[in-house]
Amino acid sequence: MATAEELKKQLGYEKKSFFETADDAEKEAALRYAEGYRDFIDCAKTERESVDWTVKAAEREGYRPYRWGDKLVAGGRYYLNNRGKSLYLFRVGTESPENGIRIIASHIDSPRLDLKPVPLYEESGMAFLKTHYYGGIRKYQWTAIPLALHGAVVLRNGETVRVRIGESEDDPVFYINDLLPHLAAEQDQKPLGKAISGESLNLLSGSAPVEKGTESDEIKLNLLRLLNERCGIKEDDFLSAELCAVPAFKARDVGLDRWLLAAYGHDDHVCAYPSLTALFAAGDGKRSLCCILADKEETGSNGNTGMQSRILADLIDEIAAATGTDANLIRANSECLSADVAAAYDPNFPEVYEKKNAALLSRGVAVCKYTGARGKSGTNDASAEFTAKIRSLLDREGVNWQLAELGKIDAGGGGTVAKFISVHNIDTIDIGVPVLSMHAPYEVISKADLYSAHRALSAFFRD
Repeated sequence: MATAEELKKQLGYEKKSFFETADDAEKEAALRYAEGYRDFIDCAKTERESVDWTVKAAEREGYRPYRWGDKLVAGGRYYLNNRGKSLYLFRVGTESPENGIRIIASHIDSPRLDLKPVPLYEESGMAFLKTHYYGGIRKYQWTAIPLALHGAVVLRNGETVRVRIGESEDDPVFYINDLLPHLAAEQDQKPLGKAISGESLNLLSGSAPVEKGTESDEIKLNLLRLLNERCGIKEDDFLSAELCAVPAFKARDVGLDRWLLAAYGHDDHVCAYPSLTALFAAGDGKRSLCCILADKEETGSNGNTGMQSRILADLIDEIAAATGTDANLIRANSECLSADVAAAYDPNFPEVYEKKNAALLSRGVAVCKYTGARGKSGTNDASAEFTAKIRSLLDREGVNWQLAELGKIDAGGGGTVAKFISVHNIDTIDIGVPVLSMHAPYEVISKADLYSAHRALSAFFRD
């Protein structure tokens, strides 16, 4: 009869650390891989910047722009740029697309502070830009940190002006005032979620008047002058602008061993980057592949650049028409990994996690069968058959991975783009990198988990 230790090894389930299973060569590969990701996340803090970066990378890999109605050929590599804010990269395989398309979908928007349409005002010797927060944030985390202004302004004549202020060492930054502790007795009694209001998240943007300061709004006027000199914009151009404030931090190693990485926007750039590297590593092949970089996930995947739009269905219809195949059959045989981050277990806040079913740092990429909240509301909930297929693939390829869910039942919840893809009759499951302090201005991931995500997504595209 087998011993208890032997039975545990044969029959039990245990999440294994990357450092337990990886050899020196794999550890070196993981650290090298993280350097490429560091460059990406510092350059691509918004969805527009992510699309710009990816288009350049895709063109180096032989991908060319696709426009509706263009001819598609077997072996062709294409990208569909959707309004500069979401991107569909796809390779038409040499076998019939009716055998299905392998899809990996990530999102490239992150929580931030969007400028209001009429943002600029002056008060008590200071000029401010008013904001409206985008996505789920904890408002107190955005005060008293350096912020950069990113985005695009479309002028009356249709010209687009790109804005990026606060990232260079010699650039000024923006700032949100916080209350000094000496006067915060009343504020300290408020619940954490109400101590800072959304309307108080105003960007401190200047203090010097355009002349002697004898007239009202001279500080505001000075800011308009400086913006006009730098970007060529006027006050009414804010009306047709997409400008946002994001943390001005660069990605930095965390810890003396340098295996953790802090950055703004890990959610979901830390999955978008492995999605791209997996696609580029796949090269040519029989199967058709698609990599989606979506917008608007943080606000519900709405709009014509989010995953609730018809673009995925339209693209499959185009591929079917170009290859003389059945679009419904393509969808039925397609499979998708919704590559989005997981909540990493944090021992400082154990009360909101159920540790046995939580993603642990450095235990590999997290596979989430379901997300949602309050009885799995708003979830995709992958089938047992598709879950088994993915776990078998990852085991066969020697990928370090773990099963996980978001947190304790009724502690909260969240969702991904998975349910908006599976509605097209496409088997879909969530997979992603565990993140500490998710949605904070500065999040933390393990380089080991990042590399495991690259290996997992590469295996899916290669299989």
